[in-house]
Amino acid sequence: MQKSFILMLFCLLFASSFGVKAQKVYSCNNRYDADIKVFVVENRYDADLLVYKVNNAYDAEGNKGLWYFCKNKYDAKKSIWFADNKYDADLLICFVENRYDAGWREKEKMHLLY
Repeated sequence: MQKSFILMLFCLLFASSFGVKAQKVYSCNNRYDADIKVFVVENRYDADLLVYKVNNAYDAEGNKGLWYFCKNKYDAKKSIWFADNKYDADLLICFVENRYDAGWREKEKMHLLY
């Protein structure tokens, strides 16, 4: 547990020093092409991350749950695949209607989007 905390802290410091914008995502059709496998849960309390879909790529900065869905994979920082089963997923997300509700519920998984 201490190792994972130190690794997560290192990732956060490393990514923030280079201004990583990992919230530009591309939805893949194949699980093997994806960086992260996600599953959408209905209840926000079951989610690791609450996600708000933004309409502008410039609003997708940081790792705050503000996602911009790119039309091309090369424009995205991360490619995701939507799993049919939560046990196949690396990350559980819940889409929210208000941008101020977006954010991490389980910060131990933040490293997935850096």
